[in-house]
Amino acid sequence: MWHAYARGVDITGANARPEGGRDCHACGGTSGSPLISVRNLTRTYQMGDVQVRALRGVSLDVMSGDFISLTGPSGSGKSTFMNLLGCLDHPTSGVYLLNGRDVAHFSREQLARVRNQEIGFVFQGFHLLPRTSALENVELPLLYAAGVSGRERRARAAAALESVGLGTLLRHHPNQLSGGQQQRVAIARALVNNPILLLADEPTGNLDSRTSIEVIEIFQHLNTERGITILLVTHEPDIAEYARRLVSFRDGRVCVDRPIVNQRSAHSDLAVMPVEVEPELAAV
Repeated sequence: MWHAYARGVDITGANARPEGGRDCHACGGTSGSPLISVRNLTRTYQMGDVQVRALRGVSLDVMSGDFISLTGPSGSGKSTFMNLLGCLDHPTSGVYLLNGRDVAHFSREQLARVRNQEIGFVFQGFHLLPRTSALENVELPLLYAAGVSGRERRARAAAALESVGLGTLLRHHPNQLSGGQQQRVAIARALVNNPILLLADEPTGNLDSRTSIEVIEIFQHLNTERGITILLVTHEPDIAEYARRLVSFRDGRVCVDRPIVNQRSAHSDLAVMPVEVEPELAAV
């Protein structure tokens, strides 16, 4: 499934309702300018004779280097909003500026190029190809990038895996990896094209408590050390506290937008959590 995102295919469909589906190099933008600016953004889906107003006029700015948690109940509009930011769908109305460009009116080809070159995606389901190695899974987005040789592709994929702590597991297949390791592969795949924006939709939803914090530690490192802008959708209040800013949705609107004053440190929390060795990994 994930190869559709890698080559920039719009898989949402005009009438599909994404809510409830699973369906950096230097930061973009000029200093002081928002990386993302949306004004009065709406999205309405036609479900038979019924119109579903998934977004009802959302306006907000995201600065380069922001780390934002998007929260809200199911059906609140947060995943619809994420799909629009990821150029996976077109808004019904409103303005969406990404790095100063009005992508709300981009063609399919232009949107595909943005998805492949500027945005990294991480999902709750890892969407790894089961019969290919970790290295080959991470290489996948580069197959659709012009001018990247096989040698460069492998080198960049290996470097991305090294950056998430999997440098010794390049040849392992998904069934040889734990859930947390598979999510690390998915994060490396999202990073391999050096995106300016990382969109993570429930990335800890299939993981246990410690592994969830380990994944969040990677996100915090990417945000603080590499300056990558991150938007993370989560239903878990404790996971939301690892971001710098909280944006909550309800009924298709933003109901809360505030800084997180006491941001939690994943590194500090991991230091006091017990370490459990997973049985299937002891023999690896």
